[in-house]
Amino acid sequence: MIPFSILDLAPVADGYSVADSLAMSRKMAIAAEENNYLRFWLAEHHGMAGVASSATSVVLSHLGAATSTIRLGSGGVMLPNHSPLVIAEQFGTLAELYPNRVDLGLGRAPGTDMQTARALRRNMDASVDSYPDDVLELRRLLGSGSQGIKAVPGFDTHVPLWMLGSSLYSAQVAAEFGLPYSFASHFAPDQLIQALTVYRRNFKPSEQLAKPHTMAGVMAVVADTDEEAQYLFTSAQQQFINLRRNRNVPFTKPVDSMDAIWSPSEKHMVDHMLQYAVVGSKASVAFKLSSFLDATQVDELIVSMPIHDPEARLKSLRLMADVRDELAID
Repeated sequence: MIPFSILDLAPVADGYSVADSLAMSRKMAIAAEENNYLRFWLAEHHGMAGVASSATSVVLSHLGAATSTIRLGSGGVMLPNHSPLVIAEQFGTLAELYPNRVDLGLGRAPGTDMQTARALRRNMDASVDSYPDDVLELRRLLGSGSQGIKAVPGFDTHVPLWMLGSSLYSAQVAAEFGLPYSFASHFAPDQLIQALTVYRRNFKPSEQLAKPHTMAGVMAVVADTDEEAQYLFTSAQQQFINLRRNRNVPFTKPVDSMDAIWSPSEKHMVDHMLQYAVVGSKASVAFKLSSFLDATQVDELIVSMPIHDPEARLKSLRLMADVRDELAID
């Protein structure tokens, strides 16, 4: 069976504090290591009441101190928000603290609203247009070349870069630069198969990677029964409705029924965006996951678990590890 990893947003759940959220991410990372997940990644978002991972490298260090073997990384750092030198120094520091355990996944979206993006980037147009050049500069800063400005820490750490995306653009850049590619199918399903195909067909080998390497994301809620899992999943469904309605609120508690919350058009939108979510008992999730893996033929799977209750989130992580192991036997 291919490796499974965890994508965490350090969710700030309704009724909990940011400190609670960061402590829970620590517990999740420890549990992921105990259950043989390969990676534990955090995503950069800004100005969102339900997400505590904006200072991604800082939180990764918090998790690194609590674990010993699991790979830690960004899924991803939104590079246009930062100078390549700053990111090289941050992840170079992590690489020195936690050797051979750090990944640097890169994205191009702002990870926030445009007003906050302007506060982060200062020069919106130039930073987005220079994205491919910034990726190459970052790779140089983390490498062992002697030319130009040197990142200290960062120099000669060779932190592995990943390209993240939900479009053909990111697939093309990843293929051109010879980098591993992760598709955000957990919230953007439309171009999944096409992007993987473009990446594989156009891949050029690099010093980091000799052949194409792909990963895809799914949301997962695994519980003892299908009914319990579907109940827990209503938190994620509400989150997407809140985003559409521009309601910036903590991660919402589950509800017995979504009928009184969403309109028919909103239900259609959420069902479409979350079409690859695997929700149910272990047996139901294994069936859905097998179909997804057969269709995509990805080399790795990364799983986000949008569950309000901390103990239910930990249980879902453990049950998903059981699914992985049972699929490996089959």
